[in-house]
Amino acid sequence: MAESKLTIKKRNPLKGEDGSKVISVRIKDETIHRLDELAKETNRSRNEIIGILLEFGLDNVEVE
Repeated sequence: MAESKLTIKKRNPLKGEDGSKVISVRIKDETIHRLDELAKETNRSRNEIIGILLEFGLDNVEVE
C-alpha cells in the first residue's frame, strides 16, 4: 500500500446536529496529546480530527 499524507486545513468548527453517534474508545495518553496538538494547530475539535483520521484510514485500508 502506498504511503500518503492527509492534509487538514484550518477552519472554524461548525456547531449543530451532524448525524453522528457517540461512542467510547480507549486511547493512549501520547495519542491524545498528538490529537490535541493537531486540533489546536488546525482550529478543529479533537472529535473532528479523530473523525477525519478514521475516514482517511477506512478509505485507505487494505485487507490481505
